[in-house]
Amino acid sequence: MDSGPILIECLVEAGGWPDATQLEQLAEKTVGAAVDELQLGDNEQSELSLLFANDAQMRELNANWRDQDKPTNVLSFPVVALSPGMAPGPMLGDIILGFETIDREARLENKPFGNHLTHLIVHGFLHLLGYDHQTETEGREMEALERRILHRLTIPDPYGERQGCA
Repeated sequence: MDSGPILIECLVEAGGWPDATQLEQLAEKTVGAAVDELQLGDNEQSELSLLFANDAQMRELNANWRDQDKPTNVLSFPVVALSPGMAPGPMLGDIILGFETIDREARLENKPFGNHLTHLIVHGFLHLLGYDHQTETEGREMEALERRILHRLTIPDPYGERQGCA
């Protein structure tokens, strides 16, 4: 699937995910909005993969790569470490999403599942581009970008009154 300068490959591996075609369309629209907001349209094409997984897979990945033995909503694995503002290379990386955690969070936060999933795709995509939230300043910058990208998609502010990054 082609989203401007980003070629997106989607794989539904496990979980109760919506139809693969719906997920591909959502990913294309979401990444397209991020590309527009970040003005990446003039870059050479990069490849991105999205893996739609379940909590068991997310827990294993989180334990192996982050030493956190619990499932999580999204993990990003960049091929090359970028800094914000750098042009991505031909291979951007992987975003892995965990169905049960995303579904549970959406219900707990009273958000439509699709809105929460979209937010997490944006969040993961920004991580691949070098954005992070290890410091308060980084977190504010990343959240501001997330809000602007989601605004392009007519999705309400995912943080509301709360401060701090996901």
